[in-house]
Amino acid sequence: MEPGAGVGEKFFIVVRGKSRKGFCRGCVGRVQAELQPGELTGLLYGSRDSNAGSPKSGGTVRREDTYPLTRHQAQLLLFVSSASKRLELLCNPQLFAAVCEVSSGDLVLVKHKKGHLPAVVKNLMQIGKKEDKGDLQIGRKEDKDYLHLIGFQVEFVDSDPNLSSKKPPPLALFSASDIIQVVPSYSVPPDLQRKEVQSGSLNRTGVKHLNPTPNTEAPPRQVRKSRTRQSIQSRRSSTPLEVGSMVEVVSNSGLTVYGVVQWLGVPEGKTDKWSGIELEYDVKGCSDGTCGGQRYFTCKGGRALFVPAKKCKPDGRFVCTSPEKKNLNPDDAPPVPPFEESEEDAPPIPESEALSLLVGRMKGIQGHINSCYLDATLLSLFSTSVTLDNICRRSADAEKPVTCTLRKIVNRLRRQGFVPAESVMNFRKELGCDTFRTEEKDPEEFITVLFQNVLCMEPLLKLRSGQETCQGAYTFQIFLEKDQMGPMPTVQQLLDTSCLSGDLKFEETPSCLMVQMPRFGNKYKMFSHIIPSTELDITDLLYNSPRECFICGHLAEYECLQCLPDRKLQPGRIKQYCSTCNAQVHTHPSRQGHTAKALVVPADAASDSPVRRHTMQLFAVLCIQTSHYVSFVKCGPDTHSWLFFDSMADRCGDDHRGYSIPVIRACPELGDFLSRPEEELACSNPSQAPELVCRLLCDSYMFLYQNPAAPILTPNQQES
Repeated sequence: MEPGAGVGEKFFIVVRGKSRKGFCRGCVGRVQAELQPGELTGLLYGSRDSNAGSPKSGGTVRREDTYPLTRHQAQLLLFVSSASKRLELLCNPQLFAAVCEVSSGDLVLVKHKKGHLPAVVKNLMQIGKKEDKGDLQIGRKEDKDYLHLIGFQVEFVDSDPNLSSKKPPPLALFSASDIIQVVPSYSVPPDLQRKEVQSGSLNRTGVKHLNPTPNTEAPPRQVRKSRTRQSIQSRRSSTPLEVGSMVEVVSNSGLTVYGVVQWLGVPEGKTDKWSGIELEYDVKGCSDGTCGGQRYFTCKGGRALFVPAKKCKPDGRFVCTSPEKKNLNPDDAPPVPPFEESEEDAPPIPESEALSLLVGRMKGIQGHINSCYLDATLLSLFSTSVTLDNICRRSADAEKPVTCTLRKIVNRLRRQGFVPAESVMNFRKELGCDTFRTEEKDPEEFITVLFQNVLCMEPLLKLRSGQETCQGAYTFQIFLEKDQMGPMPTVQQLLDTSCLSGDLKFEETPSCLMVQMPRFGNKYKMFSHIIPSTELDITDLLYNSPRECFICGHLAEYECLQCLPDRKLQPGRIKQYCSTCNAQVHTHPSRQGHTAKALVVPADAASDSPVRRHTMQLFAVLCIQTSHYVSFVKCGPDTHSWLFFDSMADRCGDDHRGYSIPVIRACPELGDFLSRPEEELACSNPSQAPELVCRLLCDSYMFLYQNPAAPILTPNQQES
């Protein structure tokens, strides 16, 4: 094609690739010519400053590294000052499309220094050079490529009523990236349809109102509104209500509020089903997740609303807006967020960033073709765990293709919060076994291959059976008889009983301990419910380590397996005794047949010195239900810092032409549940627990513990 021929007004944003001849990721440009080798030459626009609308000297960029824009979209993105924020908005196609259609009267939720605030859009503002009435600068030849920026002038919904008699404050101006949700004007409650507020003076050069909204090559808005109403009505009549559903509720004052269902059930004193909803912003009279003195979930104060479930309707802002979208072509997958690999490895995601980076749809690792076992395991091991961090960074052979692929997956997860299915499928191919590509595996099989073949790690566990030599392992499988435990045991009780029954001891405190629950296949579970132990004490499971007497606290010399389930001696706790207490305890008629085993006592151990406790901290749990794996991950030291991850929570299209939608949800109610004493948990009714808590208790498959005091060493470090 000849330069400039038939190009017209075409704009684009660079979404991937390294900086090349003036263009870099996130910059906006205008096409000047289309070249044969799949390259574009164009003009480059600056950032949000006084000259942002004036193009700079252009350059060349590959077509595949760009995303096409309309003029209106380019103007909106230019007013976003940060290139990374432009790309972040572009990677949320639903939101970006809604923001591009915003007009006066629409209700939006904007990012503000006070949090997320609801506001009504009053004007679309065109920012840039002034137009001289006598000689329009915009018409001059040298300014033919000038592009005005577009921002949104809004009035906050919850403005101070005491200011109503005073002069109204100037309207706030926001960019497209500041808007996080949009409600079309036809669905804004009547009490928010206030009279137009006169625009306050803005200290900007060349600001003018846009009315109506510029044409963005979309169908007329009135047509979209009528279709949307029909879509909302048909969708609302068939959408089931469940935990995680986005809903709207009309309050007693007539205002429609929006939020996410965090709890479903029958509250104490009620007979019908109610919903516990976490609202998008504070509402007077709402709680922090409690109702009638009972806690059902946990959220920020003033955000929890409890209403009968029948009053909830699907959030009308996120239903299909046209019949065409009902038949969404799965091949048109949402644009994958661009990612530029860095030479530096990303650190584990800190608690302060976990919610904003990870929580939501299309978050975590995208599942594909039976990959949930791998997705759940990778996210559990490498998203937030500090102890496991240097495994990925300092493996024995960092140049191996499979190790490099794993490193890219981990870095992308930590920097961007999302890993596309394509990356994981490449990793599955490189694992070296054909069955890893398409078949579902057990997590322990994958963990062994991951640590042994990919990361070249020595076994994480050193286990001694009796007086035999040590055997290495990467995970610990619980083996015991069902009658050895109560109906709802803790992980601590299961580990203690399994080790004593098999005469097993840990040679040393492991840096990571992954405990697999007693079950066979995907269906049979030895215990219907298992209580997680947030802290695992392995002091009494260490070989050749001092232990204290269960009775008097002095140095222990014997342990007794038969005393383990004794209801008079705190059942489930390991029983070890000094010589005196061992003789006294076993004089009881019910214990005279017991055979206590002598312990290996360190020669330098003092009989009256306190014993140092060795503990492990729970940081993740893998769960399985009907062959589908999900995970719970601790994202920080706070009790409530729990996340729930499902790599195949939703789907677009069918099994052959569609794609999975991974979802991560905050799960603070799990922290509330686990903070209760274990004795109280053992007497609780799991069916009355919140939905995700119940899922954890019923479907737990493997518990992952870490020892922050003992970082994992690589083979090179171990040799040195």
